[in-house]
Amino acid sequence: MNAMHRDAAVIDACSTVIAELREVAPSLVFASVITDDGFEVTHAPENAMDNDRLASMTSSVQALGDAVARELAMGANEYVVMALAGGHLLQLRVPGQPVILAALFDNHELLGKGLSVSRRGVERLGSLLAAL
Repeated sequence: MNAMHRDAAVIDACSTVIAELREVAPSLVFASVITDDGFEVTHAPENAMDNDRLASMTSSVQALGDAVARELAMGANEYVVMALAGGHLLQLRVPGQPVILAALFDNHELLGKGLSVSRRGVERLGSLLAAL
């Protein structure tokens, strides 16, 4: 899967999962699927922020989390959580795929529910992408 961020089937699968996340978690402010090398596959809602910068930063933060996990020898980095004044940002690697889900929830969502919803989303996305 070269150039995942340009593959129409990959974009459709990612868009489907983001739409499903928005249905079950109304407090989801923004979600994006980003490749490990910092390219955005898709996001919702449209025109929410500077997507290229967010994609680059998400990729970098994920790589740093992965490096810390390796250094600590505690197993793979499952997710990164950023606690923000206006909510929380969750970053989860999609199993078996070189992509990351970044999901921004407002303060109306409990961290545990956001994490649970996001985990289900990446599991579903992993299955959809593996079938392509």
